Amino acid sequence: MASNQQALLRQWHMLQLVPRAPLSIEAGELCKRLDALEFPVTKRTVERDLNALSEVFPLVCDDAEKPYRWSWLRGAQRFDLPGLTVPEALTMTLVEQHLRHHLPPSTAEALQPYFASAARTLSTNDDPAPSKAWLRKVRSVPPQQPLIAPRLDHDCQRTVYLALMEDRQLTLHYRKRDAVEPTVYEAVHPLAIVQRGGIVYLACMFGDYEDVRTIALHRVVAAEARYEDARKKEGFDLDAYIASGQFGVIAGEPLRLRAVFTRAAGEHLYETPLSTGQELTAHGDGHLLLTATVPHTRSLVWWLLGFGDGVVVEEPAGLRQEMAQTAAKMAQAYA
Repeated sequence: MASNQQALLRQWHMLQLVPRAPLSIEAGELCKRLDALEFPVTKRTVERDLNALSEVFPLVCDDAEKPYRWSWLRGAQRFDLPGLTVPEALTMTLVEQHLRHHLPPSTAEALQPYFASAARTLSTNDDPAPSKAWLRKVRSVPPQQPLIAPRLDHDCQRTVYLALMEDRQLTLHYRKRDAVEPTVYEAVHPLAIVQRGGIVYLACMFGDYEDVRTIALHRVVAAEARYEDARKKEGFDLDAYIASGQFGVIAGEPLRLRAVFTRAAGEHLYETPLSTGQELTAHGDGHLLLTATVPHTRSLVWWLLGFGDGVVVEEPAGLRQEMAQTAAKMAQAYA
């Protein structure tokens, strides 16, 4: 009995040591790792065990050349005991929903069996755990009109993410909006990935240029990782780059905004300020005066226009004129 228990434990550890494809391991290496776990065994025994286990579990052998290499079948169900608890399954499901574009490809692929296991755990109806109903009770709602995210080419996304992770250059075939044929960019130096709403952007440099550009990843129709190392942008700070307003589409230098809101339109700014140094004070009957230094972006203009007659821009003069001209054109369009 003791011998059977020892063999069972050895095989259990062996299954845990075999990696998922495309990674693999050969029997000799398994011998060494099992020995380190105090399971001394011969290579022949390991090979016999692997062949027997492959009749029950989705293990595959690459016998193209010696030594033969073993792996779990790509996409096979995750093998682990005990199974995922409900809190663990809930966490994995939320990770899949909200962080899938933030994970490097190798990590995302390694987690796929866990995501599938989490879905199975949460789909059973015989467990009364209240936390299983949590996914039906929480939602993340965008502050603006929600749009359907563009479709990403997953092979392109994987190539770009791997190049970013490994600091390698890229060749990208990029189809600009309304263009028939894609533009080919050689020697693209990836710096960062940013997701804004449903769109994933690549911050990068082109060729020998030093300025940082952003391109929408869903417009990349082909991507190739190059062997050359990517250049780094000296002093590049992703958080500072975002804070500068780049992803709101820069329209000019930062500006000092002075605007009068109706109380209904501007009261939320007490709890969610437009900037860290904003000033919001009562102004006349039922109005609020906002003063804040903010990046001059198209997003700022669209945000202000979204309040309709609930806001009047007083300064700067250029922005006030732009708002007035837009309002006049809208009035003419609806006349």
